[in-house]
Amino acid sequence: MLSSQSYGNISFFQPPAFPMVGIPGLEAVHGCISIPFSAMYTAALTGNCLILLAVRRTPSLHQPMYYFLSMLALTDVGLTLSTLPTTLAVLWFDHRLIGFNACLVQMFFFHSFSVAESSVLLAMSFDHFVAISNPLRYAAVLTNNVIIRIGLAIVGRATLSLFPVPFLLKRLNFCPNKILLSHSFCFHPDVMRQACADITINILYGLYVVVSTGGIDSLLIVLSYTLILCTVLGLASPRECIQALNTCVSHILAVFVFFIPGIGVSMIHRFGRHLPHIVHALVAYVYLVVPPVLNPIIYSVKSKSSREAVLKVLRRRGQS
Repeated sequence: MLSSQSYGNISFFQPPAFPMVGIPGLEAVHGCISIPFSAMYTAALTGNCLILLAVRRTPSLHQPMYYFLSMLALTDVGLTLSTLPTTLAVLWFDHRLIGFNACLVQMFFFHSFSVAESSVLLAMSFDHFVAISNPLRYAAVLTNNVIIRIGLAIVGRATLSLFPVPFLLKRLNFCPNKILLSHSFCFHPDVMRQACADITINILYGLYVVVSTGGIDSLLIVLSYTLILCTVLGLASPRECIQALNTCVSHILAVFVFFIPGIGVSMIHRFGRHLPHIVHALVAYVYLVVPPVLNPIIYSVKSKSSREAVLKVLRRRGQS
């Protein structure tokens, strides 16, 4: 079943497939666990698709803020779909194998959508900064052309950042007796540690991607809100301060929902190898499922315009 290729005196091995683990220690109840996972995946896809339909069908939402919200919903849909097939295959059918190349493709899309979501959250913080600090020039700064360019830049950044990763993994020699992924999806730190080769380049490039995307994005988001806070504190009326800050609450919650689990996953994979496997799995699934589920709820609850538009879409669906 497993084969190796010989290059001179060096035995080079790449597995035809990777075996995956669902939730370690709970394999006997994977069928029961699949019910909440299926519900969360359904909620994530339904909620984000409703946001997209609401923005598309409501002319009053054709504004920069809601265009960025649509981008966030699209990245959440992509993030959900990139891992849904293998996760539910493991939990529903106990199908634990994923082909080597299929694993690299899934990993590329999973991490690309993660980088894209980080970039969208940064773009949304810029949108809030412009709206609060210079509201009279808001429409002139964030034109449709500018928003399209920002969207293309986000896609280009995510694609170019992750493009080398599969090729860096393809060059590695893997151990036939050491192959077992810790999750039900392909995660870069998990895959590269299956190799029996020097993975220094992979580690350094992975660190570069994390720092140059999520690290810089989080710092720029903090800077944006520092400037927003300075602007808000300069307003004459306390009521105006509260109203201005209230417009940022949804975005701040979305930032915490995305970055805190992401930081947790990175820290555990780098410094928490001694922790039980179930801890690694649970933190990874929180990062995987919670942001796409909560983002539509956060924006629907906090934004009256979004909520009314979503309810209108649901009423139309109900009538049809």
